[in-house]
Amino acid sequence: MNASEFSKKCFQLMAEVAEDGGEVIITRYGKPVARLLPCNEEPAAWFGRNRESIRILGDIVSPMPSEWYEDPGDEALT
Repeated sequence: MNASEFSKKCFQLMAEVAEDGGEVIITRYGKPVARLLPCNEEPAAWFGRNRESIRILGDIVSPMPSEWYEDPGDEALT
């Protein structure tokens, strides 16, 4: 959408983008100059992003049992 058309429909487009979640590319002389996106409230970093949805069960700090480090040998083939 060119800049002059965007300026005429600015408030309508903001409402549509906020509701639908789409985006509008604004051009000037046929070249993209800006993008109108919905404003989503997301954490700034990936670290801790899913902390409310993940539960850790058991001990994740202590070393694994020695059985995990033993070579299964031929037992693995049966």
